[in-house]
Amino acid sequence: MFDFETSVAGIEFKVRQLADEVMRLRAAVSSGEERCRELEEALKNKETTINNLKEENKLIRLGNRLTEGNDSAELKLKINQMIRTIDRSLEIMRKE
Repeated sequence: MFDFETSVAGIEFKVRQLADEVMRLRAAVSSGEERCRELEEALKNKETTINNLKEENKLIRLGNRLTEGNDSAELKLKINQMIRTIDRSLEIMRKE
């Protein structure tokens, strides 16, 4: 009888340990998933910033060309292309 009770107590102890370990691992997974979401959001924000800076850089280059006095017809075409690109991008963003 003593061996049976000892075995049962040992099994109960191990089950409690396993249950605690499962809870700890679930918390760790949840924490990891939250961190992953935060990093994905940060990455998305950085990509948006990079794209905005690229567009700003293009506009600055165009502005510098305007001040240099190059062919204005070519610059107008480039500006119109950029405006169309921006309009298409805005339309895509609205659809999403």
